[in-house]
Amino acid sequence: MKNYFSSNFKLGVLGGGQLGRMLLAETQKFDIYTLILDANANAPCAKICDEFHQGDLLDFDTVYNFGKQVDVLTIEIENINIDALDKLQKEGVTIYPKPANLRIIQNKAHQKVFYHDNEIPTADFSRFTSLEELKHAISNDAVTYPFVWKSARFGYDGNGVKIVRSAADLENLPFGECITEKLIPFKNELAVIVARNTNKETKTYPVVEMEFHPEANQVEYVICPARIDPSVAKKAQEIALKVANTFDFVGLLAVEMFQTENDEILVNEVAPRTHNSGHYSIEASYTNQFEQHIRSILNLPLGNTKSKVAGIMVNLVGAEGYTGDVIYENIEEILKIDGVTPHIYGKKITKPFRKMGHVTIVNEDINKAREIAQQVKETIRVISK
Repeated sequence: MKNYFSSNFKLGVLGGGQLGRMLLAETQKFDIYTLILDANANAPCAKICDEFHQGDLLDFDTVYNFGKQVDVLTIEIENINIDALDKLQKEGVTIYPKPANLRIIQNKAHQKVFYHDNEIPTADFSRFTSLEELKHAISNDAVTYPFVWKSARFGYDGNGVKIVRSAADLENLPFGECITEKLIPFKNELAVIVARNTNKETKTYPVVEMEFHPEANQVEYVICPARIDPSVAKKAQEIALKVANTFDFVGLLAVEMFQTENDEILVNEVAPRTHNSGHYSIEASYTNQFEQHIRSILNLPLGNTKSKVAGIMVNLVGAEGYTGDVIYENIEEILKIDGVTPHIYGKKITKPFRKMGHVTIVNEDINKAREIAQQVKETIRVISK
């Protein structure tokens, strides 16, 4: 086995945001030398990695030249230059997740076609090269209201997704490639994180349940374990495994799903990296998602994915009406509560709905944890000076 620990081995990470910051806690634990590339000089990772390189993740030369300096290259964001990764891979750089997987996942239309072609259950959809083509389809009754509109590329955290109920909702949408999906009545939004290494060893984390903010379309609470019937949980894990195996994925794959009103499981989309739905694992699991990501991309034995205790994550996002130097109001109040751990992402400037941190609540009783999560949510505020 290659010696990754306290050695000359170099791990490169494309992206220096909060996911990278939490990954660095694990590379530091293992003493793995880590290089980060990010466009922002003040990125959350900038001050705590071994080497920080500033540059555009979508620029071919920047990504290529960065990748030539490392032994293994991974990501914490999928909006990156895939052509550069293809060239690096041809020249012998080990890249996980694989560029071929990222090329599909980066484009929601390609993702949906992949599910359809591989008999993975997903909502019915249509593809359009432009907003004009979609409007033409509506005028010919090929698409009927209501439906879900999604930008094919660069959507995240509720951006690039909109429920369209009338022609007025089409105004101000981007003109580029998009998909429409049938609006699915669902009971729950669920997620399963799958870890898979190059030996094809595979492990799934417990199914989590996600509660969303109705306006921002961002996750407010992630609840583990999901409060669902065990047979539904088993089905969700089996479908998530099928997705990872069909991709022949290496790394961590977060599979987001809908539980329909008749307990069908439909895949919504995947993220080829550590994910918001797995943050609870830092406090609640035997092996957190960030350590597991390192284990999977370096082909190390995968860790135990079971939870030691029930866990709920509350996202800390910038309060509406506040932009500027951040203040975490009442943080000392939540620190008084047993089982509460805040994670601050190192972003000095807050804006409305910007992800600034999260809080994990652990408790033997999931319902008690959910009560405390509500208390935390109502107590701490992310405001500015």
